[in-house]
Amino acid sequence: MRLLPISLLCTLFASVAIAESSEERLGTTEIPGEISEENAAEGPDPTYFNGVEVPPLIDIDGENFNTTVKDGYWFVKHHSPYCPHCLHVAPTWQTLYEFYYTSKPVPAGSTVDSSSTSMNTFTAYYNYHFGNLDCVAFGSACTAHNVGSFPTFILYKDGEEVKRFEGAKDMETLSKFVEDGLETIRPGSRTPGGPKLPATGDDHSDDYQAPQAAPKPTGAAAAVKNTELTPSVSKDTKELRTASSPLKATPAKNKPKKTKAAKPVATPNPLGKSTPFTAESFQTQVTMTQDPWFIKFYAPWCHHCQAMAPNWVQLAKEMKGRLNVGEVNCDVETRLCKDVHLKGYPTILFFRGGERVEYDGLRGLGDFVTYANKAIDLGDGVKDIDAAEFKELEEKEEVIFVYFYDHATTTEDFAALERLTLSLIGHAKLVKTNSAALADRFKITTWPRLLVSRDGRPTYYTALSPQDMRDFRKVLHWMQSVWLPIVPELTASNSREIMDGKLVVLAILTREHTDEFIIAKKELKSAALEWMDKQTLNFQRERQELRDAKQLRIEEAEDRNDQRALRAAKSIRINMDQSEQKEVGFAWVDGVFWERWIRTTYGIEVAKDGERVIINDEDQRRYWDTTITGNYIMASRTSILETIPKVVASPPKIKPKSTIGNFEKFFFDVRSTISSHPYLSVGGIIGVAIVAVMYWRKRVRRSRGGFFKLDEKDGLLGGSMNGKTD
Repeated sequence: MRLLPISLLCTLFASVAIAESSEERLGTTEIPGEISEENAAEGPDPTYFNGVEVPPLIDIDGENFNTTVKDGYWFVKHHSPYCPHCLHVAPTWQTLYEFYYTSKPVPAGSTVDSSSTSMNTFTAYYNYHFGNLDCVAFGSACTAHNVGSFPTFILYKDGEEVKRFEGAKDMETLSKFVEDGLETIRPGSRTPGGPKLPATGDDHSDDYQAPQAAPKPTGAAAAVKNTELTPSVSKDTKELRTASSPLKATPAKNKPKKTKAAKPVATPNPLGKSTPFTAESFQTQVTMTQDPWFIKFYAPWCHHCQAMAPNWVQLAKEMKGRLNVGEVNCDVETRLCKDVHLKGYPTILFFRGGERVEYDGLRGLGDFVTYANKAIDLGDGVKDIDAAEFKELEEKEEVIFVYFYDHATTTEDFAALERLTLSLIGHAKLVKTNSAALADRFKITTWPRLLVSRDGRPTYYTALSPQDMRDFRKVLHWMQSVWLPIVPELTASNSREIMDGKLVVLAILTREHTDEFIIAKKELKSAALEWMDKQTLNFQRERQELRDAKQLRIEEAEDRNDQRALRAAKSIRINMDQSEQKEVGFAWVDGVFWERWIRTTYGIEVAKDGERVIINDEDQRRYWDTTITGNYIMASRTSILETIPKVVASPPKIKPKSTIGNFEKFFFDVRSTISSHPYLSVGGIIGVAIVAVMYWRKRVRRSRGGFFKLDEKDGLLGGSMNGKTD
């Protein structure tokens, strides 16, 4: 019985020796199982999971990143403190770390083991660590490891990248990635099917049982009752460990800790004022950060800038605590404005980090506030939604771009998607989803896939290769072609986009009569949807006719056994890009707000004539406002659909009216003729010039050929009067 204390002491000394050897192997790098007294005093408070104290998740210093991860396995989250996706996944990441840190590779009952006093711990058994890397504070470290989006999870082994995590960032998917790595490290050590995972935010796992009180020791065991393995160790052992390893120690449980105040998150625009920038402050506060900024570039002598100034001051007040608002005086900061490549004053840009987009809307306070609110939403990144959230979104938004992804979607795909958010501010909503219900609804069979839903009607982006989904400019060009609603409101900012290059059914409405306004918009949208359906059917029928014609040629060549004709028939390409008819668009305009423009252009006064519909051809400066019977086109589905076929016919069956005067129309027709037939116009001009020159020469010859001068050498009298010549 007297040998029992000696054996226990030997066990404790052995554990100390093992801990010291582990520290020697790791050098000065701290492992998650141990924290220094200095870090314990200044770092975040530890948490508890399954009754075990868990040290804070390591925030890796980017300058020493390679040194930190050079030993063992490191699963690192590369993130930005401003990224909403990073903030969303942070609680899941923390719970995952706590779960694995406190897990036991070898089941050992419900005894609570401290990582510093037992080798039966996750960290010591697998040499597997978790960590964070702030890519805003240490951007060069993230760039060196090709981190293109946030958050990015990478597994390192001895400082070298092993594998990147791809897929949904939830507890189950992250845990499966960890389990696959652990099984590779120690084959056969993991439970088939994976462990029972806690929910995000839980402080214990489902199979955790609180430790039961040990039975009261008797006899010789009572002499060593204080040596039981708990998070606290004996006084002699503490002194021994302190003497042998002064830099590493587990702080006493009852020792008061100094808590380091968390770094406060900067509140945008705290004073509600527009911040004036110099070139230096612009670089530090705008370019080098991920903070969103709404900035105007102006000149004090600019009259438009002076007129806009009160609205800009009020905008800064409205955006207090929500969005940063700033301004740059281009008379003072000429180099900065030159670097921005301004085209005029005022120019208003929305910045987020190194990317920007120009505001091209009206300069009223309401227009600024509306754009700023959308910038706050879209500036946070692409939101991940499910079927229920998409249904709610459809009730509020007319145009929604939906990006479908699955577990195989790469970080490059998501990075390309995030680049699109700024360009969509003020135009449409962009979301992403991996919902099976939405995939069934829109018949998605390949991933990733992009579509736009306008009033529930999908239009798909055609990508011939994976690279097409990452081509930012190509995707954005397609988005710009479909980001208008089916029936948009005509405004100063979108008028050219709506009117140019197409026939536009324009309803001139007024909001003063609410019921009539709602009915008229409903009729206009019904006509637009029905016309789109007809055009789709015509397109399909025309394409099928071309396919049938190609097949007939192939069969005819095969019957004649004419190989040359067969090759020619097979080489025929069916091209549906060029259409004989002009595209027809639909829009409406507020007849009261734009009363002067509508009266001078179309001769319509809403207050006197009521709500009307015209079909405008901006390219030819003409329009139609009557049906085939001579009546005015009304805001009804029947009246609109009866008139459109008569207008799109070539030539139109209804006589158009001009939106310009006769004198202006003459020069417009000349310019249109030259632009439509350039070679013929050049030939005509050359022909006219030749005729003019020939006519002029003929007139000159006629004016000189009918008279003789008597005193000339070759004159009728032969020169001088005295008959002498030199």
